[in-house]
Amino acid sequence: MGTFSVDIEVGDSQGNRYEIVRALVDTGATYTTLPTGLLRRLDVGPTGTRAFVMADERRVHIDVGITWLRFEGEAYPNLVVFGPDDAQPLLGAVTLETFGLAVDPVSQRLIHVDALMK
Repeated sequence: MGTFSVDIEVGDSQGNRYEIVRALVDTGATYTTLPTGLLRRLDVGPTGTRAFVMADERRVHIDVGITWLRFEGEAYPNLVVFGPDDAQPLLGAVTLETFGLAVDPVSQRLIHVDALMK
């Protein structure tokens, strides 16, 4: 499929102040991961930890928190993972679903899709 990145806006916990971040679209990641330094700069703190299985099969517990994300003018609160400061921001599957987005692998872009209520 290939990989691509998009610009998202990461907000503080009230959704008043945002910073633009270039994030790799990662449908294999459950949640969006952002650098801890960025989240702390926006006064976003951890609300707990979650267990994650890493690519090398290690199981680790990592801080998570809730903050606002904005994409193409729409903003929603999202659970985000506190990642290392030097790691690539990742846009995960839960955020994609929250925004009603799907991956167009041919054009390497995100497209809006209807939510299901069947």
